[in-house]
Amino acid sequence: MVGSCAAALLATAAGTANAVSNLPPDQPLVQNLQSGGKACATGDDTPYVSTPPRLGAVLYDPEEDNQPSESSPVSGEFEAWWTDAAGVKQQRTFTSIILPSGSRQYWTMPNDIPANTVVSWHVRANDGKATSAWSDEGDGSLCSFVYDDVSPEKATITSPEYPNPEDVFWVDGVGVYGHFTMDSPSDDVVSYRYGLVGGPYDTVSAAQPGAAVTIPYLPLSAGPKSLTVHAIDRSGRSSGESRYDFNVKAGRAPVDRWKLDDPADSTSAAAETGTAARAGTGVTFGGPAPTGSTTATTVGLDGSGHGFLTPDASVTDIRKTFAVSAWVRPAETDRNMTVVSQDADGTPGFDLGLRRQDSGAAWSFAIGGAQVSGGAPETGEWAHLLGLYDAETGKARLYVNGREAGTAAEATPAEAAGAFQIGRALRAAGYEDQWHGDIGDVQVHDRVVVPDEAAKLAGRKPKLLGHWSLENATGGLSPEQSDGAPLRLGAGASIYRGSDSSCIPEIDPDCTYVPPPLVGDGHLVLDGESGYATADGPVVDTGDSFTLGVVVRLADAEPAHPMAVLSQAGRHTDAFKVRYEPSTYTWQLVMPEKDEAGAPEKVVSQIVGADGGEGQGQRLAVVYDDATDTIRLYLNGYTNAQATASLSNGWHSTGALQIGRARSDDGWGEYLHGDVDEVQAYSGALRDTDVSRLGWGTDRCLC
Repeated sequence: MVGSCAAALLATAAGTANAVSNLPPDQPLVQNLQSGGKACATGDDTPYVSTPPRLGAVLYDPEEDNQPSESSPVSGEFEAWWTDAAGVKQQRTFTSIILPSGSRQYWTMPNDIPANTVVSWHVRANDGKATSAWSDEGDGSLCSFVYDDVSPEKATITSPEYPNPEDVFWVDGVGVYGHFTMDSPSDDVVSYRYGLVGGPYDTVSAAQPGAAVTIPYLPLSAGPKSLTVHAIDRSGRSSGESRYDFNVKAGRAPVDRWKLDDPADSTSAAAETGTAARAGTGVTFGGPAPTGSTTATTVGLDGSGHGFLTPDASVTDIRKTFAVSAWVRPAETDRNMTVVSQDADGTPGFDLGLRRQDSGAAWSFAIGGAQVSGGAPETGEWAHLLGLYDAETGKARLYVNGREAGTAAEATPAEAAGAFQIGRALRAAGYEDQWHGDIGDVQVHDRVVVPDEAAKLAGRKPKLLGHWSLENATGGLSPEQSDGAPLRLGAGASIYRGSDSSCIPEIDPDCTYVPPPLVGDGHLVLDGESGYATADGPVVDTGDSFTLGVVVRLADAEPAHPMAVLSQAGRHTDAFKVRYEPSTYTWQLVMPEKDEAGAPEKVVSQIVGADGGEGQGQRLAVVYDDATDTIRLYLNGYTNAQATASLSNGWHSTGALQIGRARSDDGWGEYLHGDVDEVQAYSGALRDTDVSRLGWGTDRCLC
């Protein structure tokens, strides 16, 4: 059938009354030829294939020898040949079906082609009247391939840093590079595909066929690890799997550490490891520490030439991998200031601190001609800084409050064997850029501090400020779980409690079913007209990181107006409010940027339909992270890009926390018609995993 159709096509083309004189097809171009999906090549570049390949060629017939309605049909004539083991030339031929000009034509090679033998081929086009030149004539070229029917042997794996566990069971460690060498006995292996549980997964090429390959590996966590490797030969065949098990210790402790929690009358800072640091007269011990951190006290530096600490010795070879970190709180941000540095010849070998830029103040880590900047220092606010130089990659990195800031930069550090400095940097004219503010817990590591460790160093455990379960009220007061200040219920607010006994009307027709409370034994009911509950004052500091959680169920399926479930006011506007906006079917978090009437607002939202008095309610949470200048609204434990916004400067509100209403132009408004339960407040920004635990009951410990 295919042959008859092809003949008909050719006959039609040949018999067209208006056809012009026929032109032969174009010579196939080498760039349009493939051997098993690999580019046409011969000689030293001959491709290897793992199965008898399908040869491909795009063939063209000039359009000018046909009428516009014709399709320039053309077929391909393939020839392939090789020399067998007896030295006799073998040849195979094939003619493809007729297809329109510009189509790719194929020939799948027969299974009897020999392995490990160079097979050459060429092709020409045939339009039924004439044939093109062969693809290897003139400026063309032969195509060749070698069919490889043997898979490579498994790779051996060795590592100087991670010996076999039978020799050394636990090996140091997180943040310390190891190296693995992969080598297959097969001399045609060109790459190795490898993977470790949790990553990385990658393929690395050998410098030449059969050469061994060495890869670096930076462990990001402690515990048993396993490396799997497959050797890949030039035909694409894979070896069996090789496996290498090893065990990684936790990251080793800092090589130098000054906790800076010495007594107030100290004249030097004791070293937990390393050498004690003498203090200048502009240093005051016994200062405040960041709340929620593991730091007890800090030192204050007055910004003068006497405000410094130094061990009078070098602490690290900055040409090798190292990391340096500290808690800092600037007393000003309008000039360059150094937190830590190490002396070199007329310039610091590295410098971690605050730098003034055209766009304003930024945290900075400078080393070896590279400077990484990021974050926004704020006067009087704590930040955790970590500068890292990774000698394996040659990159400098900066972490601010446990998150990488700026863009990693290539660095080439020079020797800096001078003394380590806290609070100043050596320049050509002497020590400059003295720190004005507080510094705590300075640490120096001789390894990579991995991202999870950086986050842990900067961690500040949120503190529970209040948890109101709203299960009962006495004298209009609903207690806080740990005997803190109660919530005061206004008119139109009451506590609902479910039945103390189970009732199943299908079993006992005489009983009356009483719906259970939202959570626990009771919840707050608000009438939507005057009902609310309030604390006696502000519960969270809106100028610093905070978290609020609440469970809410709307009484109406189609609310007539916006309704607030949480708010806390300043003098002129709400510092924040969480409300339901029925026109867009969204819960909204609204935070003005200033305590001014008409101030610009940050609004984030989560889409959800109103409850209509049914269901288990919705668990809402507000998280403001002052360290990253972000606000987030969570719905049932989840947030997204639409529910996240930047807020660079929170402001301190003075009004009381409100449940069920918000400030309006003429007093109070946006009264909530619905049920409220499990109001929780924290100083600090809860992690996503902890946010998902809010609103389920009386657990007060989120660790």
